Amino acid sequence: MSPDAKALIGRARRSFLISIGLLLVGFIAIGGVLVYRASQSGGSPSGADYIIASLKIPAGAEVISAVAADGQLTITYRAGSMTSVRIFDGRSGEMIREIPVVSE
Repeated sequence: MSPDAKALIGRARRSFLISIGLLLVGFIAIGGVLVYRASQSGGSPSGADYIIASLKIPAGAEVISAVAADGQLTITYRAGSMTSVRIFDGRSGEMIREIPVVSE
């Protein structure tokens, strides 16, 4: 093999090794972040903000959706032809607000 070909192959090897090295460093960094995030306690355990035993909605109402977020439970229900949204406190179960849904 000529000296020029050997030099070219040497440069290609170095470039390949540098690329693989950067790739491995990136994978190690991502793995470290995943382990760190998994080991952190994200505040309160999942569901700890919600200890409601029961909620009050009108008799015969059909629940359309229920969403738990930010320590509150939002229930959308239909009673007859009227659709409403009720927001409850996640700990006490107390109704914070009721919003009637009207069409325009």
